[in-house]
Amino acid sequence: MANTPSTMLELGTKMPSFDLADLDGKKVSTQDFTNKPVLLMFICNHCPFVKHVISTLSDKAKEYQNKGVAVVAISANDPAQYPDDSPEKMKEFAAQHNFSFPYLYDESQEIAKQYKAACTPDFFLFDKNHTLVYRGQFDGSRPGNNVPVTGEDLTEAVNKLVAGEPVPDDQKPSMGCNIKWKPGNEPDYFK
Repeated sequence: MANTPSTMLELGTKMPSFDLADLDGKKVSTQDFTNKPVLLMFICNHCPFVKHVISTLSDKAKEYQNKGVAVVAISANDPAQYPDDSPEKMKEFAAQHNFSFPYLYDESQEIAKQYKAACTPDFFLFDKNHTLVYRGQFDGSRPGNNVPVTGEDLTEAVNKLVAGEPVPDDQKPSMGCNIKWKPGNEPDYFK
């Protein structure tokens, strides 16, 4: 279990576009969310950090969606090295945890690179103009630290965003397992 922090993509960054298939083969792209806030998160199936928060995260995602925020999850892990992160297993994981949002597979890992995603989970919240207002942790809970999983950090950012209030700039990095890059595909921001 690695402890890799988020790269903390610069606030104000425009949402990099994506066009990926969901687990049923339907294309999902940034154009599907015009004039709508978007929470984009990089997760995977096998990571202990994701497993630690997934039940609460799945519930919170429904809450965010009910407030008008689109929620999208992406896995960019290499299933050749981590078979538990294959698209077939992603489908099982999504069903097991009652995902109300699309779970997309970034086979080329190019979308993860555009977001400078580093870990799972890694969260990116964009306003309705698709400008980054939050990137950071779900909350302070980590496997084994005995802090309850509440989603308070991300939820505060979502609540401020939907209320039309500024999202505080003081944001703590997410922490998790590093994205499992294909051999030779590790991005420059890790070198």
